[in-house]
Amino acid sequence: MRATIALEQNLGFKKCKPHKKGDHSLKIEFIKGYLSRLSGWKLSGKEIVKLYEFKNFYETIGFVNAIAYIANREDHHPDLEVGYKTCKVRYSSHDVGGLSENDFICATKIDGLLTGIS
Repeated sequence: MRATIALEQNLGFKKCKPHKKGDHSLKIEFIKGYLSRLSGWKLSGKEIVKLYEFKNFYETIGFVNAIAYIANREDHHPDLEVGYKTCKVRYSSHDVGGLSENDFICATKIDGLLTGIS
């Protein structure tokens, strides 16, 4: 028997919620469900990762600054690796020891920066 997974239709409109003591990370079936709705994001251990590529340093830093704005607004911060024409974004929810819906909300909003939806 296959479990039915109900996922929020548009994570871009949701807000991150603080975790409570005892909250657990998402189960793999939820992680796979959320990942199937994101383009280019990969599961790597207990985090999701995506590499963004740009034409130049100016565009890369503009993107990083936009991520910083979203991260502060959502109070959920990624790890970033910034290069001249690249930015690798890593999300995980350290307080639950893995991934939470917050990671996928922020990933959706960051993707929206480049598609005009956030």
